[in-house]
Amino acid sequence: MTILRPAMADSLRALKLSGMLETLDARLAQAQSGDLGYLEFLQILCDDEITRREQMAMSRRLRRARFDTETTLEGFDFSANPKLPAAQIRDLAALRWLQAGESIILYGAVGVGKTHVAQAMGHLAIRAGAEVRFHKTSRILADLAGGHVDRTFDKRLASHVKTDLLILDDFAMREFTPTQADDLYELISQRVAEGRSTAITANRAPQDWYPLFPNPVVAESLLDRLINTSHQVFMNGPSYRPNKRPKAPVAIK
Repeated sequence: MTILRPAMADSLRALKLSGMLETLDARLAQAQSGDLGYLEFLQILCDDEITRREQMAMSRRLRRARFDTETTLEGFDFSANPKLPAAQIRDLAALRWLQAGESIILYGAVGVGKTHVAQAMGHLAIRAGAEVRFHKTSRILADLAGGHVDRTFDKRLASHVKTDLLILDDFAMREFTPTQADDLYELISQRVAEGRSTAITANRAPQDWYPLFPNPVVAESLLDRLINTSHQVFMNGPSYRPNKRPKAPVAIK
């Protein structure tokens, strides 16, 4: 086998199956000990390659998402805040809303874990094979504004529209300018029209967003599309952030 190994390695690389080399020795040992038949040996090697490719694809999707931090729903401590709608959040974790092209709005007090949950939903979506992008709302508006300057607005808008799940963090923090309101209208209306899901975190309740838009008609058109296709999750209670602070060192007496 040592004589054939270089030729086998070259063949696997030529077929773009070099990942099989990572488990080949272990699978050969299993086969030689009688644990695997010929077809089982080949099937398991193929399964190893598929698993490797899926893991690499997921890692790429996670990098492209640009999360602030890589958080999961499994890592969220619901017991820290009994006021949170844990059952509703766990139901949303099934991602039926994503499959239906619906959206979610997480709103409530500062520090209760809205961003954590939104990113955790994004992580679940990535595991399911979706393309996800995470943006602070102010940054995506700045990116779209740059498109007006260098005449790449349509290209920038299209890149934000096409992603399966767009997470807009810290939405409705302050009043929007007329241009920002128009850009948001273009972004949200196109995503809704194409059945793309959006996850929004906000401190203000959705009914309080309307006065932040300078044009009531734009506000009504945009928010009607967004709110009526969204699951609203009210998150209240004590701040979740103290649970994430570094523990103070224990003094040695």
